Amino acid sequence: MSFVQCQSVTSLMARFDKTWFIAGGWAIDLFIGKETREHKDLEIALFRKDQLYLKTYLTEWDFKKVIKGEFYNWENEFLELPIHEIHAANKLNGDEIEILLNETNDSDWEFRRDLRISSPLNTVWSYSETGIPYLNPEIVLLYKAKNTREKDHQDFHTIKDYLNKEKRQWLRNALELHEPEHKWIQFLI
Repeated sequence: MSFVQCQSVTSLMARFDKTWFIAGGWAIDLFIGKETREHKDLEIALFRKDQLYLKTYLTEWDFKKVIKGEFYNWENEFLELPIHEIHAANKLNGDEIEILLNETNDSDWEFRRDLRISSPLNTVWSYSETGIPYLNPEIVLLYKAKNTREKDHQDFHTIKDYLNKEKRQWLRNALELHEPEHKWIQFLI
């Protein structure tokens, strides 16, 4: 159980005083407690309202916003939907991270692709045994349900039996609303 990249980002973010968490495939592995597949990148997520704090915090980094698959310099403007993806590169050592902005209202996380789907803020992330924050797997899988790739299917089948009844039901309900024909639904009974 290495998680060196995740531990490195946790060290980088140690003094960032806003909520953030590992997302994507690494979040799945952190939930299980072991690395289940090779990961080509590392994504962190934070709440949209905290984006400018992150930019101020990572002073030695260059930032690019992604608009319709194209990269553009991110100056100091507040990014609104549909922009949700930022790529950052450390000017000193070349490290790179992808940042995913998540929507919230006063007390809930909201799924940016379908605002009918939400979850109380205190149920969105957890911590690994070593203190690494990660996006809970049912939410990671909901994001992975659109344009599902082979690695997304692998992540789903790796983790589905680890999900408790509440997490399985939440994911099933969310998929039935947002992707009612998705083949994962049949495995979430």
